Amino acid sequence: MNADKAKASRSAIRSLMRCAGHCLVLTLALNSLLFAPPYAFAANFSAVRPNQALVFPRDHGAHGGFRTEWWYVTGWLQAPDGQPLGFQVTFFRSATGHDPRNQSRFAPTQLIVAHAALSDPSFGRLRHDQKIARAGFGLAGASEADTDLKLGRWTMRRTASGDYAIDLPARDFVLTLSLSPTQPLMLQGETGYSRKGPRPEQASYYYSQPQLRVSGSVTRGGKPVAVSGTAWLDHEWSSTVLDPAAVGWDWAGINLDDGGALMAFRIRDAKGATLWAHAMLRDKDGRQHSAGNGALSFTPLRQWRSPRTAATYPVAMSIDIGGARWQLEPLQDDQELDSRQSTGAVYWEGAVRALRNGQPIGRGYLELTGYLKALKL
Repeated sequence: MNADKAKASRSAIRSLMRCAGHCLVLTLALNSLLFAPPYAFAANFSAVRPNQALVFPRDHGAHGGFRTEWWYVTGWLQAPDGQPLGFQVTFFRSATGHDPRNQSRFAPTQLIVAHAALSDPSFGRLRHDQKIARAGFGLAGASEADTDLKLGRWTMRRTASGDYAIDLPARDFVLTLSLSPTQPLMLQGETGYSRKGPRPEQASYYYSQPQLRVSGSVTRGGKPVAVSGTAWLDHEWSSTVLDPAAVGWDWAGINLDDGGALMAFRIRDAKGATLWAHAMLRDKDGRQHSAGNGALSFTPLRQWRSPRTAATYPVAMSIDIGGARWQLEPLQDDQELDSRQSTGAVYWEGAVRALRNGQPIGRGYLELTGYLKALKL
């Protein structure tokens, strides 16, 4: 019995040491990312360049040579009781710039971060959760062959049929969803090369999958409920996205009721002025129309102040593109996500309804970053 106890004690001590080492390395890696000056690692990472054709299914997977990458899914769900729900799932991959000569399995070369959120009007504010770990050991990672993301028990993968399977047991809810494409990919910018600023290197590779058909279940309070709905997926990767003068962005992705899709964003400076903006509209017949920098504007219609962080967000917004005005109204005002335990950012990520001339025309998501402090990628 004493020998068994001693063996168990040694095993527990080894486990604690592994955990301590993991936490220390992860903390050091995060500090190097969060407090590094702009462009400090630019020379170590791959660059985004125009006229580079995206190749699928390879480009559904990870691009480890680039500094930052994310797979971002948002959508509206309908439960049998008719109550609408919004959901967000985002997986981030971040290359740390760690010395490549260090071949240790414990070297924090890549970090995997994930956010999950549920907009539930019956709850009154955003339910959300977050995780972070270094890639490796079968616990966290992002495949380079296709979308196959793992962070503990949180997973998102693209199946052989082209559907996406999300299995995500968060702290206060569980998402078990299948997302089926109904339309071709929507390449943003110039066939996937998406400018984010005045300098050509301030860009990302960027494509979307709008009008995804969703089925599955949402579990709250231990009770699963069948849901269906529509979602939007974004996949972006880059090494230098924001101009040094940028503090954040406003972004919208809207699935239109007639089958069309609208993506629009602007990059803001500290005074709220637009540094760069772009929009892409795909109409119901599949024709794409873009609006470049200077051809669109974002106008706040109503603001909401967070009782937790005191940040003020323009939660109702109009977007003017080529003489057309799109009005966005939130499903609920309180959709703030505090991710200071993972990415360090606090932002508003909300389900919104889109209207034209006061009439509903679609549903999607509005993302507002840099309203508490400047966003650092």
